[in-house]
Amino acid sequence: MTIKAFLKLVEIQTKLASVIPYIFGVVYTLYYFDTLKPLNILFFFISLFSFDMFTTALNNYNDYRKAVRKYGYNYEYHNAIGQFKLKESTVRATVIILLTLAVVFGILTFYHSDYVVLILGALSFSMGIIYSAGPIPVSRTPLGELFSGFTMGFVIPFLVVYSSIFDRNYIVMTLSDATFTLQLNLKLLLPIFLISLPTVFCIANIMLANNICDVDDDFENRRYTLPIHVGTKKALILYDALYFLTFLDIAVCVLLGYLPWFSILTLAAAFKVYKNIKLFHQVQSKKDTFALAVLNMVIIMVPLILTVLLGYIINLL
Repeated sequence: MTIKAFLKLVEIQTKLASVIPYIFGVVYTLYYFDTLKPLNILFFFISLFSFDMFTTALNNYNDYRKAVRKYGYNYEYHNAIGQFKLKESTVRATVIILLTLAVVFGILTFYHSDYVVLILGALSFSMGIIYSAGPIPVSRTPLGELFSGFTMGFVIPFLVVYSSIFDRNYIVMTLSDATFTLQLNLKLLLPIFLISLPTVFCIANIMLANNICDVDDDFENRRYTLPIHVGTKKALILYDALYFLTFLDIAVCVLLGYLPWFSILTLAAAFKVYKNIKLFHQVQSKKDTFALAVLNMVIIMVPLILTVLLGYIINLL
C-alpha cells in the first residue's frame, strides 16, 4: 500500500475532527487548571490518532464490502479501496495494526493516570468500533451524529484535561463492602462540558453534512442515516441550529468565566460561517460543498483556541 493510498484509506483530511478537540483540550488545561502532564497527553494523542485512523479505515472497509451501488462518485473515487484497488487482506492488516497502536498507547496513558481514563478510554473504543462495525454500524443509523459529536467533541477534551489533573481528586471512585461509590466534582465537569459543546456541535455537523450529501447513495446502499429519516429539509434546519447553538454556548462560557473575556471575539466568525451555510443550502455535494462543514469548524475553533492560549499567557504574565 502506497502512502497516498493509506492517507486516502484513513481519510487524513478528516483528522482535524480529532486533532482540534485534542489541541483545545491541551490549551484549556493550561488556561483553566494551570497544569499539564506532557507524557500523558503525548501517549493519549498517539492512541487517539491511531484509533481515529482505525475507525475510518474500518468504516471504509465495511462500506466497500457492503456496497450495493457499484458506480458513482462515492464508490469509485471516495473509497480508497476501490480507487487504489487495494487487497482486502492488506486493508485488514492495516486496521489491525492501527487498533494495536491505539490499545498499547491507551494502556500507557492509563498506567500513568487512573481508572477513570481506563473506563472512558474503553468506552470510547467500544463506541468507535460499534460506530464502524457490527451487523448494523451506528454510522448507518440516525445516531451517527450523536455518537461522533459526543465521543470526539466531549470525551477527547475531557480525557486530555483529566489525564493532567487526575491526581486532584475531581473524580473519586470507591468500592467498599460490595458498594460502588462515584463522586463527581462539578468544578471539573461543568466547565469542560460547556466549553466542549462547540466541538461537539461542529463535529456532529461534519457528520450531518456528509450524510446530507450522500442521501441518494446511502439509500441505495441501505445506510439509513438521519437525513434519510427526517428528510433533507429538516436535516438542513438542524445543521443551521447546531451552529447557532455553538456561538450561543461560547457567549455563555465567556459570561460564566469558563473562557477568557476576549474569546467573545470568536463570535465574529459567525459572519463567515453564515456565508458557508448559505452555500451549503444551495448545493449539497460531497465534491463541492461538504468541505465547508470542516472549514466552519476551523473558522470557529482556531480563534477560540488562540484566545484561550492568549488567556493562559496573560495569566502567566
